[in-house]
Amino acid sequence: MADRRHPQLTAPLTALTTLARRPRPSGLAPEPATRLELPGRAPKVIDNAVYSNGKRVATAESPAESRTLLQLADGFTDSRLAWLGVYRPEPRQVGELAELFDLPELAVEDAIHAHQRPKFERYGETLFVVLKAARYLDAREEVEFGELHLFLGRDFVITIRHAESPDLARVRRRLESDPELLAKGSESVLYAILDAVVDGYLPVLAGLDKDIDEIELEVFRGDPQVSRRIYELSQEVLDVQRATAPLSGICSAIAAGFEKYGVDEELRAYLRDVADHVTGINERVDAFRSQLRDILTVNATLVAQRQNEEMKTLSETSIAQGEEVKKISAWAAILFAPSLVGGVYGMNFDHMPERTWVYGYPFALTLMFATSLVLYVIFKRRDWI
Repeated sequence: MADRRHPQLTAPLTALTTLARRPRPSGLAPEPATRLELPGRAPKVIDNAVYSNGKRVATAESPAESRTLLQLADGFTDSRLAWLGVYRPEPRQVGELAELFDLPELAVEDAIHAHQRPKFERYGETLFVVLKAARYLDAREEVEFGELHLFLGRDFVITIRHAESPDLARVRRRLESDPELLAKGSESVLYAILDAVVDGYLPVLAGLDKDIDEIELEVFRGDPQVSRRIYELSQEVLDVQRATAPLSGICSAIAAGFEKYGVDEELRAYLRDVADHVTGINERVDAFRSQLRDILTVNATLVAQRQNEEMKTLSETSIAQGEEVKKISAWAAILFAPSLVGGVYGMNFDHMPERTWVYGYPFALTLMFATSLVLYVIFKRRDWI
């Protein structure tokens, strides 16, 4: 493997890993250790056990004691394994672990900085694996992700959790109940943790499936907020896909070393089963993304239909109002004609010949009636009345 170290990255790590080795002049008070205090985070070693032939033989008080117990076992026929579980460690603590177990500097930098994509890397006899665990929060209908880093050597396993999930205590209990499996070495721990992470996605997928069903109902009910929820759920599914898609590559990378590193046949079958589960999960996630795209398309179509119906209703209302205006205008014109005639002959001028005409009054009435009749016929033919 090519050397992937960067000077700007390894310099801080060197300072961390050599912190414990620097001697201090006698007579000087020790310098206070610099701690990285993060609210809500309590860095600590969750469990620190040494196993012999798959059975716990010691619970070490410190990582240094674990390393010592392993060194004392050199030359004996029993197979020993140290498993340290660390929760949200500080950079100084990771540096001490790197010094004790000779961890690769670049991998330690990744573990310190966190926020890594799932991956599998081999540095000589040491494996570095990054996994993304997930859990579904029913109360908030959200998916919470947790990052897990694993260092695996011939006789040690170091797990570094940066979140509440996954529950590695349950994985440890499961392996301790099966010493024969745990006796197969650090790779059995890797497969058990990988299996737990993959199985942890099943309730997440069930929760997402339920959310999608609820969104489908909201779409057809015409909920105005459904578009935003579709977008948010699509982002959650995308986050799940980013966490699960690399798992296929991790399983393939592990399988590629079966023959070279003499992996036990039972562990090979174990990994193949995990790989099958990963394939099923990725297929379901892809189906969720396609389903959400279809729902978004249907929602856009329904919104357009509702808008068209509203426009149609507005148009029909406008047309109906126009018809009413036409009728009112027609009758106003019909009634205006007699008023016009009456207004003309109601003017008090002295020289109006019709005022002294014998037939003036009948003529005025006839003119009023004839004008109104003509207007009525015209408006009737044009369907105004």
